[in-house]
Amino acid sequence: MRGDRDKQFHDFVLAQRAGLLRTATLLTAGDRHLAEDLVQSALTKLYVAWPSFQRADNPQAYTRRVLVNALSDERRRLWRRREHSTAELPELPRTDQHSEAVTDGLRTALRELPPKMRAAVVFRYFHDLTVTETAEALGCSEGTVKSQTSRALARLRSALEIRPAVPAFR
Repeated sequence: MRGDRDKQFHDFVLAQRAGLLRTATLLTAGDRHLAEDLVQSALTKLYVAWPSFQRADNPQAYTRRVLVNALSDERRRLWRRREHSTAELPELPRTDQHSEAVTDGLRTALRELPPKMRAAVVFRYFHDLTVTETAEALGCSEGTVKSQTSRALARLRSALEIRPAVPAFR
């Protein structure tokens, strides 16, 4: 029995880990190290709750919910408030500075959003989930998803707005 469970979980991890890591990277606004920690925590929790996961009506929604809960748990840790890891080392050469500047700007703008608001944007626009599916993943009402998404998009638009330079006439 235990060997069968381990095999099923192993197959699940092989099939889903890359997608979980992409989602976690977006949820953490590009912090790859924290994203890896979240995926590991989520997978550990899924292994422990494997029978419940198998009985779930929507296993993908169950997995997303575990990932969001892992992010919430991680944000509550005291040491996380004091330490800030970086994904890039300053010594690395940059190849395409314009696209990296845009990506860095988006990551910075995402980082400024509260975690639940960021999760709503990631699930709605990266995973293309419906409002109902996003509400289920976040454990909140559909109205909350709509308002959080609306506010998040307004903040992102404001943060990413490129102001045209005023020409100097002489």
